[in-house]
Amino acid sequence: MSKLTPAAVRRRATAPAGYASIHGGIVELLDTARQTAARSVNALMTASYWEVGRRIVEAEQKGRRRAGYGERLIERLSTDLTARFGRGFSPDNLENMRCFFLAYPLSSISETLSRKFNLSELAQAFTLPWSAYVRLLSVKDGHARRFYEAEALRGGWSVRQLDRQIESQFYERTALSKEKAAMLAKGGVPWPEDVVTPDDAIKDPYVLEFLDLKDEYSESDLEAALVRRLEDFLLELGEGFTFVGRQRRLRIDQTWYRVDLLFFHRKLRCMVIIDLKLGSLTHADVGQMHMYCNYAKEHWAYPDENPPVGLILCADKGYALARYALDGLPTKVMAANYRMILPDAKLLQKELENTRRLLESRGARSIEMK
Repeated sequence: MSKLTPAAVRRRATAPAGYASIHGGIVELLDTARQTAARSVNALMTASYWEVGRRIVEAEQKGRRRAGYGERLIERLSTDLTARFGRGFSPDNLENMRCFFLAYPLSSISETLSRKFNLSELAQAFTLPWSAYVRLLSVKDGHARRFYEAEALRGGWSVRQLDRQIESQFYERTALSKEKAAMLAKGGVPWPEDVVTPDDAIKDPYVLEFLDLKDEYSESDLEAALVRRLEDFLLELGEGFTFVGRQRRLRIDQTWYRVDLLFFHRKLRCMVIIDLKLGSLTHADVGQMHMYCNYAKEHWAYPDENPPVGLILCADKGYALARYALDGLPTKVMAANYRMILPDAKLLQKELENTRRLLESRGARSIEMK
């Protein structure tokens, strides 16, 4: 929290009678207005992306992709739409729009909309923000996805709460529980970190992309600042980390890759490869980390060292995630030993959340890392 200047202290001390009530009322008004504006933009954005997905699917002959056609269509659309509208139209995002329409066909979202609807009418059918639908699309089981959507609507879950429940397999735990009502009631209670402020809502990167508004910093600035802070944080833990390098390059076949941070852990006698993702964690990210570990074991490790371990840090806009890639270790005993000695993933996740919040509040360009 920033300190008040002497002049600000004097002004506060001489506030007129009843000022606190007036100030509080205006703050509440503006917070509500910003939340309402964010919901309105999100609804129109979601409706637009549903319609983009519909048009892509129809161009593909109603989702039956002709060999190579769908991929070429999305690649070309990505290039042309990005040139015209800026960010937000990467191939992955367009694929999300396509999958969104397939998961929510017209018949499933409204019984009253005709084929000649407009975007304002369609927007009324989508009451969750676009980032929530993107998260729901990652749930492949249709029953589970509908459960999470229904609970998010019923309980007014934020995207952070939705993500936390999906990550904790709330659907599966509820299905197995003998006290389902109690589980649902408990699951609906938000945690402090689930809260999304009006400022968070209006600065959602999806919203900024849709409106073609610029962030206060670039993604590369944010990534560099996060990497520097995490490097310092791990060394401050004093639990055996020795810094080896940053942005370490490796070549696999004809492709060059970079790992964000490389440490050596003295107690475990192994390298720790750290990769930072600014988007949502995917199965491809996990597979890529295993590839890095295999490469490091063969080309970077000494014969007397233990196999490398990977740590994936996800700093998505709505949540943070830290996950160790230990599946490739020779034995479960070794994996258990790694888990016992390495810093707890929740501790790293909390630091990632705090660091990103600090960077976003002050601007990544102006932060000098210690």
